[in-house]
Amino acid sequence: MANSLQAKKRIRQNETSRIRNKSAKSEIRTLTKKFNALIESQDKAGAESVFRDLTSSLDKAEKNHLFHRNNIARQKSAISKSLAGIQG
Repeated sequence: MANSLQAKKRIRQNETSRIRNKSAKSEIRTLTKKFNALIESQDKAGAESVFRDLTSSLDKAEKNHLFHRNNIARQKSAISKSLAGIQG
């Protein structure tokens, strides 16, 4: 258990950050699954809509150092390639 006030405050801050990060990562996973399902069903309009939301969430995660910037770049590249591969 933490003894100093500073250590106690860091524990509170870390818990708040953990919850916020968990929520953001969960949102990205959910949007990725939704995007992949739309790609499988060849729904270009729906996929473009989810693509915008997903790239926005990825950019916010990168800005807050939730993931490494190269990881975000790789994910965005992969989803844009799969979106470009849809006919219709």
